[in-house]
Amino acid sequence: MTAATGTLRQRLAQPGLVAAPGVYDMVSLRMADAMNFDALYMTGFGAVASHLGLPDAGLATYTEMVGRVKAMATMANTPLIADGDTGYGGLLNVRHTVRGYEEAGAQAIQLEDQEFPKKCGHTPGRRVIPLEDMVRKIRVAAESRRTPDLLIIARTDARTSLGLDEALRRGEAYAKAGADILFIESPESEEEMRRIGQAFHQPLLANMVEGGRTPVLSKADLQAIGYKLAIYPVSALLAATAAMRQVYRHLREQGSSAGLAGVELLAFADLTRLMGFEDVWDFEKRYAE
Repeated sequence: MTAATGTLRQRLAQPGLVAAPGVYDMVSLRMADAMNFDALYMTGFGAVASHLGLPDAGLATYTEMVGRVKAMATMANTPLIADGDTGYGGLLNVRHTVRGYEEAGAQAIQLEDQEFPKKCGHTPGRRVIPLEDMVRKIRVAAESRRTPDLLIIARTDARTSLGLDEALRRGEAYAKAGADILFIESPESEEEMRRIGQAFHQPLLANMVEGGRTPVLSKADLQAIGYKLAIYPVSALLAATAAMRQVYRHLREQGSSAGLAGVELLAFADLTRLMGFEDVWDFEKRYAE
């Protein structure tokens, strides 16, 4: 099954791991969408960084983020998983967020149990709300969607501050509350990941952050452990940022892009194709005055 022939729910019912690359702006969205992935992940870290130039620390509003979801989901042919942070408030806000993301075109929304303001899952200082409060949020989220094709991803950040046992307890409670996919954030070893895989029958999400708290495993290892979905939220962003730094440094030192070495530059013709210029040119030929 390809991204163009089914929903994310249908793809998750098929054998094998779904690998979802992080997309953070419209260029990365177009690039990944053209590669026939089963799903794309609109990373909150990357979207906030690229759209606002700010850290992923609860500074982006619902309005700003749902706008990013709509822009990406409208353009993409691939199912989009969208970061919904904490739901941007209380239970009424969660309902509003779920319905807004669903209307914007997301096929899955990720909700987490952090206190507000939330923080990136691989940074320090995260604190979680009481389990019972998050259970109510998940229940509201599941009941608020207008179609079962919208998947609810329940994320707990309890591992870092309260330990793995508490994170597993929360995962079980969130599954009972109606979550379709469980996201136990920041396990710190392969052994912890194996414990997570053994603890649940629910589809599990692995967050593969290069340089983060969790070991980055191969597709085969993730499948063997029991994960169904793997997101790579910052892989492309890290690569693109490193390349930009190298290019800008060369320009600053040399005053020209001549002699730039060690960075693979996309051909300008390929970039124009990616951004849809061929359609513009065809249109102009058809309606030439």
